Amino acid sequence: MTPPAATPGSPVLQARHLGKEYKLYDSPRQRLWSLLTGGTHHRSHWALKDVSFTLGRGQCLGVVGNNGAGKSSLLKLIAGTMQPSTGTVERQGRITAILELGAGFHPDFTGRDNLYFGASLIGISAAEMRALEPEIIAFSELGEAIDRPVKTYSSGMTVRLAFALVTAVEPDVLIIDEALAVGDQHFQKKCIERIDSFRRSGCTILFCSHSLYHVRQLCDVALWLDGGQQKAFGDTESVLSVYEAHVRAQDKATHEAASAAAQGSDASGRTASERMDDATGPARMVSVEVADLAEGTPPRLDAEDLVITLVARVPAGEQPHFGVMLEQAHGAGITSAGTLNDGVNPTPLGNGLWQARIRFTELPLHSGEYLVSAFLFDSQGLIVYEQWLHCASFRHIYALSTPGLVRLPHRWE
Repeated sequence: MTPPAATPGSPVLQARHLGKEYKLYDSPRQRLWSLLTGGTHHRSHWALKDVSFTLGRGQCLGVVGNNGAGKSSLLKLIAGTMQPSTGTVERQGRITAILELGAGFHPDFTGRDNLYFGASLIGISAAEMRALEPEIIAFSELGEAIDRPVKTYSSGMTVRLAFALVTAVEPDVLIIDEALAVGDQHFQKKCIERIDSFRRSGCTILFCSHSLYHVRQLCDVALWLDGGQQKAFGDTESVLSVYEAHVRAQDKATHEAASAAAQGSDASGRTASERMDDATGPARMVSVEVADLAEGTPPRLDAEDLVITLVARVPAGEQPHFGVMLEQAHGAGITSAGTLNDGVNPTPLGNGLWQARIRFTELPLHSGEYLVSAFLFDSQGLIVYEQWLHCASFRHIYALSTPGLVRLPHRWE
């Protein structure tokens, strides 16, 4: 029986002191002895401990944290596929979970047969499925392959079919793990657009992702988990700011002695210009150039303005958007800017090429080494087609030796 839908303004989802404990035994014999005697000959591992939050209708929660932080465990507890060791979960309305797309499909059945089998598992009747079938097949873009056994599908085809099925009916609560990392750019864009349409129509969403850009774009609240414990919960920007500070501190401790990023190389030692030639996918960055760089390692900025030119190639009929981020080497992020947020349209160069140029006038930075990262987005700013992290570096010299990062406009009164 489907639970009643939540009314506007009422809590749709409440998690109270959620915890998940795993009992670890040194040997099968020890496990058997504990079962027979009721003993406690085990070690405890808490994948999650004392997590609490409440979400109302239409809210979108972004769950962030390092690998092993407990994000997937939390989503499984909320979805009901795993039972908590402590605490409770209260849900209202229809729940849809996108955790392991295609995991329930039978490889010997056709895609069409698996649609009806999978639909029965998530509460869609055969009559509803017959009405939804054409739209699901169209969204999956499988065509005639829908009547082939699933074991002949590529992983991308399986994911497309599974996503089309589980999102065919808009739920009251949608739970999404990192499943959307699979698939090509075209499919990822369709997925994000469908999720965004759910959000705008009032669906409550739990979104677990390593993409902080998508968390910022889709979520109005965020939860940071670390080592299974709740470190912060609140509005998205407040939570992400403390999480990013934590990540920067980790990176600094781990990579303080590394110089590869400051030299504009990736992990394989290739330069940004060398990476242009093997970028894959229909939309890709072509070049990122910083003007007026003199000799040196890293090169010195030999101008008062910082000018960065970005070029990308996208499919015909599509307009991209660009973003840049400026960071202190082995330190804090300083600023970021994007053509979409600034209301600027990149310039078409022909043959699918687009260009944008940004100028930071009279660069207000103190002396130091700095890194540039570049980002390529779709026309709506929902999909990150490509990101070149630390693709350029430069050294800036300010005449006066003063502490701090930037020179802010000011006056004495």
